[in-house]
Amino acid sequence: MGLIDTHCHLADLAFDGEHQAVLARASDALVGHVITVGDNPERSELSRRLAREFPAVSATAGLHPHEASNWSAEVAVWLESALGDPVVVAVGETGLDYHYDHSPRDMQREAFEAQLDIGTRLKRPVIVHAREADEDIAAILGNHPGATAILHSYSSGAELLHQAVAMGHYISWSGMITFRNWALDELIRAVPTDRLLVETDSPYLAPVPHRGRRNEPAFTRVIAERLATVLGQDLDEVIERTTANAVRVFGSRLITTQEVL
Repeated sequence: MGLIDTHCHLADLAFDGEHQAVLARASDALVGHVITVGDNPERSELSRRLAREFPAVSATAGLHPHEASNWSAEVAVWLESALGDPVVVAVGETGLDYHYDHSPRDMQREAFEAQLDIGTRLKRPVIVHAREADEDIAAILGNHPGATAILHSYSSGAELLHQAVAMGHYISWSGMITFRNWALDELIRAVPTDRLLVETDSPYLAPVPHRGRRNEPAFTRVIAERLATVLGQDLDEVIERTTANAVRVFGSRLITTQEVL
């Protein structure tokens, strides 16, 4: 099995018209499956179309905290319907962003709680964006003990990480762990190996040595190599472990389609 990029944005305009070439490069770099994330209804629907076109792509559906002011009963109905599509493997990206505050914080919390409720009820993992909101993220996750969360592109504090792991959630690492100013290797080592995931968050956060370029799923390998160095493990061991973790949390579709990327 190859690596799994558990969080990228193939529906972003940065990849328009290049999906086949981007996925071919990912395959050449040992990436066997990618999850393209929906952060509003429009991009979620495009992610679903991409997942149907390319079998080794899966999709998610959700509403980003930047757009939480658009949460409504109608959006909740749409989300539940989207989660009935077998190519959709998770809710999100949802969560809280208190850095930009593009939506009022009370609306962010409402949309986050609602999407956690839906994910819990439909037994789907929930991809969580967390920025400068550690206390509220931890409190809300604590209010939803039946949820399974993936804290994506982790860069928050130690307390949230330890609380999330204690609740059984997953931590996903992006290209930020390769940056020159990265100083959180001890947090990487604090995560149990059965809760580790890797992602690109492409087209954003290109890892070293690709800084300044558009990020893409092929660079998942660079992130895995850096993770192996921090953990003192072989790359093959990191690939095996993070892929097994991704399959456990997102489902077996991630295995059965790898050979046709």
